[in-house]
Order: sequence, then structure tokens, then C-alpha cells
Amino acid sequence: MLIHSDQSATSIASQPAGDLHADARPIAATSPLLGKLGDLRASLAQTNADIAAAQSVRYKVFYEELGAAATTETRHLQRDADRFDAVCDHLLITADGPVGTQLVGTCRFLLNEHAHQAGGYYSQTEFDLSAMIDQGDGKRFMELGRSCIVPSFRSKRVTELLWQGAWAYALANRVDVLFGCASLSGTDVTAHLPLLGWLGTNHVGASIDCPAIAAESVNLEDFSAVEPPRERWPNQLPPLLKGYLRLGAKIGPYAVIDRQFGTIDVLVVLETAQINPRYLAHFGTDASRYAA
Repeated sequence: MLIHSDQSATSIASQPAGDLHADARPIAATSPLLGKLGDLRASLAQTNADIAAAQSVRYKVFYEELGAAATTETRHLQRDADRFDAVCDHLLITADGPVGTQLVGTCRFLLNEHAHQAGGYYSQTEFDLSAMIDQGDGKRFMELGRSCIVPSFRSKRVTELLWQGAWAYALANRVDVLFGCASLSGTDVTAHLPLLGWLGTNHVGASIDCPAIAAESVNLEDFSAVEPPRERWPNQLPPLLKGYLRLGAKIGPYAVIDRQFGTIDVLVVLETAQINPRYLAHFGTDASRYAA
């Protein structure tokens, strides 16, 4: 769980000013490691200063780079924050270098007990999860959200370490089901018709009874007639959604138009018992591949 303390509030400012990557954030990496790959580390936020750094990176990616609509307060603080941050655990992907440790990626995790504190999951602002959660009585759920990597560090190595951190955390917390919203850039449904058709035809989970509750939504199965040639899909999928599907995830039958973030969101559900054995072997059934 998070340790809410302001003791390290000066740790960010105390890092050398040097030639940092313009899109990264200096940070004091004091958390126990979930994974390590060369000079890259995966760990959990331990302080409010750590969380603020993650929110700052999210702001740079979601608002400055991708054009999300910011409120006056969000623009003033230059941090992407909401009510869920206080109860989530936050994964930090950091890079060690000559000028200090920089935060280059982040993702937040919301477990059953976190959701109870927050009054639900973030995904419930767009989808009705009641059937999935009620039918999963006794199961451990883990929502992944706000995943992002700064542009200058978007590589296979960083993405793999992010998945390593998520898998190590899921194992430590005995998680049965991972889920979250994955996004396509833009809100024009017609621009994504072939991809939405391919998803609706090939990846909707028959047992995922999670209708959209947001004001604007579409049924993916309505677009099956415009499915593109199969060989085109890897080049069209966002990396996060591509990673989910390769692991063996299924998606819900609806997509939601999110005007604030300028995206089209789909609900992705991955049961740990159904993870593709190829990728399970890659990361290790005990998350040992990049273990610290």
C-alpha cells in the first residue's frame, strides 16, 4: 500500500539539474524493486512526492502530447490527478543516469480493497462492471490504468519492464483477473471502423457482460462487416492494447467515446489463468525474468 508522507517532498528538487530528457522527470528511487533491466527499474511509489511525479508525467503525455482537455486546476498544477490516485498503488519505471534517476513511465493499480475505499473502479465511469464483479465472487481483481511512457523512452525494453512490474505485483497480490480501459487516439469512430470491426469480430469475450454506461458508445459487433485484412492489425493497434491481446485478453462488446481525453476506449479483461503460456514463460511464472 501507499505510504502517505511528505518526508521526501524535496527529493525531486534535490536531483541534479543537468541535461535531463525533456520529457522525463527526476525522482528519488527508494522503493523496493519489482524488476530491473539494465539501467531501468520498476518499483512502487512510496511517497506523495513519488505520486506527484507520476501525475506530472501523465500530464505531459495525456495533456501536452495527446491533447486531453484540461480543467483550470489541472492546467495550473500541470498534473493529471483524480480521486483514485490516493488509494491506488503506482508503478514507477525509472532510468538511472549520470544526472540522477528519471521517471520515464508509470501505471497505477487498483485492487479490490482499493476500489472499496474509492467507491468503485475507474472503469465504472464508462462501463457497467457489476455482472463481471458479481459473477467473480471471491476473485481478486486488479485494474490497470493511466499507463504511459514518455516519448523518448518508448521502446520494447521499457514496455516489457512495465509488464514485468504489473505481473510481479499481480502475483504478490494473488490476482485472478486483470482489467482496464485501453484507448485508441481520436474520437472519430469512422476513422477507426476497420480496426473496431476486427476487434469486434475476433476479440470480444462472450462472457464479458459489461455494457457501456457513458453518454457516447458504439457496439463493436456492428462493425464486423468492415473488418480489415488480418495482416494489417499489428500496425494499427496501440502498444498497450496489442500487449493485452497477445497475453490472451478479451475485450467487452462496446467502445466508449471519451471527449475529455480525446480517445475511444474499450474494456480489456485478462484472467491470469488464461494468460498465453508463451508469454508466461517469457516473464516467468514467478515474474523472475527481470527480477531485481
